Amino acid sequence: MTITFPPKVEAAEWIRCARCGEIVYGKRFARELGVCPGCALHTRITARERVEQLFDDGSTVIIEAPTTPEDPLGFTDSRPYPDRLREAREKSGLDEAVLCVRGTIDGHGIVAAVMDFRFMGGSLGSAVGARIVAAAETALVERVPFLLVTASGGARMQEGTLSLMQMATTSQALAELDEAGILTIALITDPTYGGVAASFATLPDVILAEPGAHVGFAGPRVIEQTIGQALPDGFQTAEFLRARGLIDDVRPRAELRSTLARLCALQAAGERGPATETSRLLFQPERLPARSGWTAVQLARHADRPTTLDYARYLLEDFVELHGDRLGGDCPAIVGGLGRLHGRPIVLIGHQKGHTTKERVERNFGMPTPAGYRKAARLMRLAAKLGCPILTLVDTPGAYPGLEAEENGQAWAIAENLRLMSTLPVPVVAVVTGEGGSGGALALGVANRVLALSNAVYSVISPEGCASILWKSPSAAPRAAEALRLDARELLRHRVVDGVIPEPGEGAHTDPAGTARLLAAAVAEAFDDLAIHEPRKLVAERRQRFRQFHAGSR
Repeated sequence: MTITFPPKVEAAEWIRCARCGEIVYGKRFARELGVCPGCALHTRITARERVEQLFDDGSTVIIEAPTTPEDPLGFTDSRPYPDRLREAREKSGLDEAVLCVRGTIDGHGIVAAVMDFRFMGGSLGSAVGARIVAAAETALVERVPFLLVTASGGARMQEGTLSLMQMATTSQALAELDEAGILTIALITDPTYGGVAASFATLPDVILAEPGAHVGFAGPRVIEQTIGQALPDGFQTAEFLRARGLIDDVRPRAELRSTLARLCALQAAGERGPATETSRLLFQPERLPARSGWTAVQLARHADRPTTLDYARYLLEDFVELHGDRLGGDCPAIVGGLGRLHGRPIVLIGHQKGHTTKERVERNFGMPTPAGYRKAARLMRLAAKLGCPILTLVDTPGAYPGLEAEENGQAWAIAENLRLMSTLPVPVVAVVTGEGGSGGALALGVANRVLALSNAVYSVISPEGCASILWKSPSAAPRAAEALRLDARELLRHRVVDGVIPEPGEGAHTDPAGTARLLAAAVAEAFDDLAIHEPRKLVAERRQRFRQFHAGSR
């Protein structure tokens, strides 16, 4: 049935912002979706308003609520629990703290569970848990993405341990969606605390948050009282957690609908469309120009060569960048996300150097920390869950050789990626687009097809590093580059790469768009070839590809 709500209460003619004090005309405030035009404060909105903002008009249908006990403990504090429930229903116009619907966003099917903080602080009780599970089961049956919009102070104390158990039941529902390959998305709004934060709010594949939203397990007052010290500015805000790799992005309310539509399109995408360029892969080393290794290194390092984010803009439709390893870090030297290549949903992961000196410093010159490799691993697991092919773009001098990286397990992170990539049940294509430096490059390079741009290089160590160790002088780097046989011609001759993508003009740095078209054609062709293989065969062939490098196996 179509959702019916109590009549809308007209907004006040004038509204004063609680943060900056600016007085805003009520109708303008509504047009701004409840965001202050002066200071951008995202005020709390109701579940009804959220559904109206996100869903296509007239598309929403309520999901029938399971029957649950009203007052399982006979709980009374200063008032009986049934009285509190009755007051919350009158105040909110809802029968519980979550509204579960199915509908469409920009024409794409989706199921959503939207919490309302007005109903007893959005607390998690048995009825809320049962409704979220029912909504997840609906998404499972209809095979559409599942969206959770959270706003909660935590578990509902009036239901005791029965409330606590809802953390497990809702988490199990998300696990079932994981097993079925259904995309899950969280939209965290202010506030999201306690049992909700420690269960279904932080488990989805993609976690978005509104600006300024607070999220955490324990509240700031409890933390300060426990540890006896003041908390840092911005503690537990969405921005604070985004910088620490715990959420994917902070999006203004006005951008949420379009972002969710792009994500939903990935689950709904059908067969790939026609390629816009014919693949021109080269398979014979003699067809590549002979050049010195040092010349190849200098071309591979050119500051104007396209980066992974440049290629994402050129190659992919509906690209959504995702952030963080969900463990406490977000290394900017590795980027990745979801998008569509010629209509085919893929996961893109790559090193990111940047172009300007400022950006290169911020990106650590494309040298990842353990958080970068763990972010890549997280995105690979997401691709495996959704059944999406993976494209990795390799361009790094090597893994970051710093103190903090070693303290956080650099070697462990790289090793884990090598093992993980050897087990992924989806097609994996890697392209060396610039520098392929050591294990820091290989951690994104264990693929079914390994390609290289014609001016790329791939080596066990940088020429400078090799020269310092073996020639005892970094000035011998050109000699080391020649001896390492690291250019595309030599890589193809030794079958380190399966094919070479010729770069237009004087190189990728002179025609980024043309290079991207050639790269897209080669990658799409590789995905087409690999799409016919079952997961077991993809894994077996990927492992066999690398076993050829045993001595005497060539």
